[in-house]
Amino acid sequence: MIKPLADRVLIKMIESEETTKSGIILSGGSKEKPQIAEVIEVGPGGITPEGHEIKMNVKKGDKVIVSKYSGTEVKYEGEEYLVVKQGDILAIVE
Repeated sequence: MIKPLADRVLIKMIESEETTKSGIILSGGSKEKPQIAEVIEVGPGGITPEGHEIKMNVKKGDKVIVSKYSGTEVKYEGEEYLVVKQGDILAIVE
């Protein structure tokens, strides 16, 4: 398994299918990149240059909204993940 370091978070994007009113299913390739993801693993937090602790506000299993085009794509054991800094996570979806 991949374990993020510092204030980084391992996420997996959630692909959503959308159905039109006439019943046509639009695949993920026909729309914009999804911004909702599931948190797979969370780093331990970090320290700012000033010496302040960075507390992790997300936990494994959370659904989150992330900034577009953020993070580093990683392929591991046939699955695609994204490693982002906690600051690139905009919100937790409840």
